[in-house]
Formats: sequence, structure tokens, C-alpha cells
Amino acid sequence: MSQYIQNFKKFEPLLRELVGRDIKIKYRRSVLGVLWTLLNPLFMMIVLSVVFSNLFKFEIENFPLYLLSGQVVFNFFSESTTSSMSAIIANASLIKKVYVPKYLFVLSRVFSIFINLMASFSALLLVMVAMRTELHWTVLLVPVPLLLLVGFSLGVGLILSAITVKFRDIIHLYSVFTTALMYLTPVIYPMSILPSWLYPIVRLNPITNILMMFRDVMLHNKILDPVSLLVAVVETLLVLAAGLFVFYRNQDEFILNI
Repeated sequence: MSQYIQNFKKFEPLLRELVGRDIKIKYRRSVLGVLWTLLNPLFMMIVLSVVFSNLFKFEIENFPLYLLSGQVVFNFFSESTTSSMSAIIANASLIKKVYVPKYLFVLSRVFSIFINLMASFSALLLVMVAMRTELHWTVLLVPVPLLLLVGFSLGVGLILSAITVKFRDIIHLYSVFTTALMYLTPVIYPMSILPSWLYPIVRLNPITNILMMFRDVMLHNKILDPVSLLVAVVETLLVLAAGLFVFYRNQDEFILNI
């Protein structure tokens, strides 16, 4: 373990460079740059709030905040895992030339999207202040679901990045999967409207559990439920362990397929 820690410290400057590069590439030639990370969820919140709050008339208090909080969580998972898929392929030229721990490329993608997550989280706070929503002390617990979200997304990203090296079609199929997953996550709708057969399916979704914990501490002034927290920790550790296993099992063959 100490060897892995020392190796990580050795390449930490490279990780910072990779994160900075990923952010610059994403917003290259963009007039507003990183500011779009703040504006995009706000614009989407306005559009979706107008459509769904009037069309379906959900009985949700502060529906814009409910919607924006769902976007913050799900968009991070979707963007970080989607970006991680091409992490190895996009850095093929560097991997072929010098030795670099290959997991750094996936880690840099997740970390760069995490910076976007912080901007989106700031947008949520701004909307809460603008709507004069009370900020409770439970907001201090928000790092817990966010940390679980990052760990879970990293595990999925490691699996996807390793598989995509051999099967490039996954890049095209994954967008369909994330669209379906969004509808199986209570981003827009409340859990109360789900039919009895669909409720347990949505509830078993790991993103649903993390999202509900996030909303509890941010909006509902509730402390983290011990059972939900335990389930989320176990799910995150299992997915992260699976991601590391799959990645390290296949990394020696990356050079043959990129």
C-alpha cells in the first residue's frame, strides 16, 4: 500500500496538469468559459421547472430546488463516467511514449468534472439564497453524499475506460444507458408518483440513494439515515473495488488496442 501511495505522490504534479488540461480543452474558445458550468444548470432548471411544474403539477415544495439538486448529482455521474470512457484512448500517444500510471487519466477526468460539480453546487446555493430558502446546519453534512458520489462514479469510470479500449461501441451505447438511468432516478419526478412495481426498481438505483441523502441534508433539514448511509458506503466500496480490479486486470493490454 505504501508503494502505491509513494507512486501517487510522485505523479501528483502530472495529475494536476492533466486536470488543468481537461478543463482548458473543454472550455477552449468559449467566451464565458467555466462560467457556463454555473449558467448551464440554472438555464436547464428554468426550462424544466416551467415545463414540468405546470404540465404535471407535482406537489413538491420548492420544485426548482428539487430539480436543480437532482441535476447537480446526476449530471456529475453522467459527465464523469462518460468522460472517463475515452480517458485511455484519448491519451494513447502519451501512453505509448512514457510510463505513466494509467489510472491517472481516469482520475483526472473525474477530478475535472468534480470542479464543475462545485460550480453547479454554487449555483444551487445561489438559487437557495435568491428564493430565500433557509440554510440549515445539515448542509455541513453535504460532503458525505458528494464523496460517495465521486467514489461511485470513479469506480464506474474505471470499468468503462478499461472496457472501451477493446469495445469502442460502448461510447455510442452509453448515452442511451444514461438517458434510461436518468428516468430511473428521481431527478425530475417525486418518488410518490411511481407505481408499486417501479418504486423498488428506482429505489435500488445507487444514484437514487445518494441523491436522496443529498436532498435530505440540503433541502429537508434531515440528518443522514444510518441505513441509507451504510448501503451507499457498501455500494461505493464494491463498485470502486470492482473498478480497480477490472482496470488493473486489463491495463497491460491497453497498449495492444489503442
